[in-house]
Amino acid sequence: MDTTKKDISNKEDIKLLVDAFYKRVVDDPVIGLLFTETFKVNWERHLPKMYDFWENVLFMSGGYSGNPMEVHTRLHNTAHFGKEHFDRWKRLWVLSVNKHFKGETAELAKRKATSIAAIMQFKLLNEFDPKFMKL
Repeated sequence: MDTTKKDISNKEDIKLLVDAFYKRVVDDPVIGLLFTETFKVNWERHLPKMYDFWENVLFMSGGYSGNPMEVHTRLHNTAHFGKEHFDRWKRLWVLSVNKHFKGETAELAKRKATSIAAIMQFKLLNEFDPKFMKL
């Protein structure tokens, strides 16, 4: 049994996870250029929003306000996301969670990300693949 990993339990853990995830994203050949070249993400603004978003998703903190679907719809209209982008996003998130954490909240983080990606994929691409829901 791996005793070196703990569960996600606070905002510092979320920061670690989100930072690790976006490090993978930036280096990724499938979705990295979307963040670094196409959208030129302002990381100083984006990361704190993502910390708040995931804290709200996992702990219902109420610290996030925004409309991710609206934002991603605008981005999709520019970059035309495909199924491969959603698959890769989910894969990188699950890898990041698994590398740093284990436990009930870590599993919740993977399930929530999978659901979020599936809903966005369905709404933006009008397609749903039940296999996508598997971790």
